[in-house]
Amino acid sequence: MKAIKPMIILFIAVAFVIIMIPAVLVLPFSNDKTSGELAEKLVKEKKENSEVSANEVGTVEVAVYRTTAKKIEKVAMESYLTGVVAAEMPADFEEEALKAQALTARTYIVNQLISKSKLGLPDGADVSDTIMHQVYLNNDELKKQWGSDYKSKMKKINKAIKETEGQILTYEGKPITATFFSTSNGYTENSEDYWQADFPYLRSVSSPWDKEESPKFYNKVVVNTADFEQKLGVSLSSGTTIGTVVERTSGNRVGIVDIGGKKLTGKQIREKLGLTSSDFNWERQGQRIVITTKGSGHGVGMSQYGANGMAREGKSYEDIVKYYYKGVEVQSSNKWMNTMTAKK
Repeated sequence: MKAIKPMIILFIAVAFVIIMIPAVLVLPFSNDKTSGELAEKLVKEKKENSEVSANEVGTVEVAVYRTTAKKIEKVAMESYLTGVVAAEMPADFEEEALKAQALTARTYIVNQLISKSKLGLPDGADVSDTIMHQVYLNNDELKKQWGSDYKSKMKKINKAIKETEGQILTYEGKPITATFFSTSNGYTENSEDYWQADFPYLRSVSSPWDKEESPKFYNKVVVNTADFEQKLGVSLSSGTTIGTVVERTSGNRVGIVDIGGKKLTGKQIREKLGLTSSDFNWERQGQRIVITTKGSGHGVGMSQYGANGMAREGKSYEDIVKYYYKGVEVQSSNKWMNTMTAKK
């Protein structure tokens, strides 16, 4: 029995050491609860920051230069889009046409906001409220313009914007230059036929709906001979023929006219004479030049009346934009909107 007692004591001592050593090792950290809380807090903060970023997307502001008042008006992105769609397209157009317009308007402003080009704008402005960028009217102006129809028309416009929320048009993963215009002459125009820039998605396509849809398809203006000569910098002969069209564009508009040896582009003539289109014809009647045009606008991109015609035939807004803008995709704008909010 005496020999057994030392063995028992040794066993108890070893057991005590085995039990106590892990406890001693853990003891310095046993009160370090902040480590776990910090990890949880970091995860929570990361989540909260993510939520703020998502919310900030909706608070991107557009600084619109109001040309009449000569001041900058800052408006939330969606409010800006409402004012653009309402100003640029008749509210009684088909819903799918209005959605197509909302998509082009959003694409245009996203592209403008990420661009460094602010040509012709005062400091602090992103866009003007004219056709130089996109026509924009605020709520007060729309109430005055629409009168008793304000609520019904605004509801329709807001629906178009809501149902295309966050969507833009991209080509090869980048926002496109989403140009649009009122009425084609039956065709849209290649971008390089009107501007110097050659965009692969701005190609000439047939637009047969405009002739029946648009009250702006035909237009006639009269210019006296002296003004005609002065504005174009030409001298007319006494004959009945006034120049010769020597080149036409892919969209069947006037490319180049030779007037007494001076060559002018259809775009130059349109702008100098204030014509609605560069698809024109003219004839002399005594001391007057009677000019007839087909279409309204530059002709590049989406025809608004063409879009309405497609919508009447049951085409969706995606069908419409993919018809007028070749090779594009409808994509989320979050990537670019987050970039913009990060810069704020």
